Amino acid sequence: MINKKMVGPLTEETTRVILECISDGVFTIDYNWEITSFNRAAEEITGIARKDAIGRHCWEVFRSNMCEHGCALKKTMEEGRPFINTSGYIINSEKKRIPITTSTSLFIDKNGDVIGGVETFRDHSLVEELRKELSSSFMVEDIVSKSTAMKKIFNILPQISGSDSSVLIEGETGTGKELMARAIHNMSPRTKKPFIAINCGAMPDTLLESELFGYKKGAFTNAVKDKPGQFALAHGGTVFLDEIGDTSPAFQVSLLRVLQEHEFTPLGGLSKEKTDVRIIAATNQNLAELLEKNQFRQDLYYRINVIRLTLPPLRQRMEDIPLLVERFINKLNMLQKKFIQDIDTKVIQALMSYGFPGNIRELENIIEHAFVLCSEGYIQLHHLPNFLHLQATISAGKKNDPVKAVQIKLIIDALARNDNNRNSAAKELGIHKSTLFRRIKKLGIKL
Repeated sequence: MINKKMVGPLTEETTRVILECISDGVFTIDYNWEITSFNRAAEEITGIARKDAIGRHCWEVFRSNMCEHGCALKKTMEEGRPFINTSGYIINSEKKRIPITTSTSLFIDKNGDVIGGVETFRDHSLVEELRKELSSSFMVEDIVSKSTAMKKIFNILPQISGSDSSVLIEGETGTGKELMARAIHNMSPRTKKPFIAINCGAMPDTLLESELFGYKKGAFTNAVKDKPGQFALAHGGTVFLDEIGDTSPAFQVSLLRVLQEHEFTPLGGLSKEKTDVRIIAATNQNLAELLEKNQFRQDLYYRINVIRLTLPPLRQRMEDIPLLVERFINKLNMLQKKFIQDIDTKVIQALMSYGFPGNIRELENIIEHAFVLCSEGYIQLHHLPNFLHLQATISAGKKNDPVKAVQIKLIIDALARNDNNRNSAAKELGIHKSTLFRRIKKLGIKL
């Protein structure tokens, strides 16, 4: 049975209680730009007590970069319309720069009269801090990472690129195998020659052979003239054979001949043609298991497996998510002529709680989805695909904090790489040693 005493319009006291419970800072001003209310979250973010804020001009309290130019609240008061997710920063009581997003609206009393303006603001320090911690990342070509596993690969890429040996890149779908192949080519002496990528799993044998080796006029019904294959077109460059594990034994024989003799015969041709290409192959399958099942030729395996690189899935390098997100946002801003500032803290938490079966490619698709729905400012949780909303809801009911987990991993990994030398670890992380000591204690890291 409903208690009728609880039904009805919100009272002033109820509204005050609600404002005290929310995590965003909220304040109101009158027409003299003097603060008339200041909630608990506003106190915490600014470091200024309510009693010291009320009655003062808002710019005296916030000391924001938006106060002189681009004040959203001023625009709202002048134009009578709200502004959502305007980005900027304030200076708190400790003279620290706090990144925020603000939303504004007119402040209307119970009679419908405009009596001032209201502004909500959100602290984005957590995301900013995490980004600073990750700023010591490394990048090769279009590949950016912070993970130890990727760093080991990056360290040997110059030597790999400088040779002509065949390379086998293993990794799940979406881990960036083609990007890695392009990086090897671009760093090699063959960089000024063509890089040609072929998806072996998408073609039947006949089409694949004609694509790679070319054909002569009359080789088949529609062969009305000679056509050079990709091996001929890539002369002096690199041929990337993606999903080589999906090829048939018959095609594997033809490919083996090219690797052994550096020559091939076009379909319908009578003479062999020389080729000078470097082969980089990739697969999302376990070729060793295919060998045991006689589904992949052993001699070909050893020909392409001179140098083997294994790319870790995204779930094993979660610390890279903020870096990748930033890169995708910058890319999409350029392509779509928009200005999306960043992602909300809850968004990064949702992403870090997700397993990403589609790896980096799936992450990029998720960000593009959110980018389409977000018009400006910060990408919010509701901009993400629906399945991530559920993921975020489930994660919210758990005690684990994915952002905290990433921070712990960063520190532990840095300490491990520096033989538990805290001074060296702090230098690698780009923070002062005293800051590192405080974080170790705060995060409960046991050494």
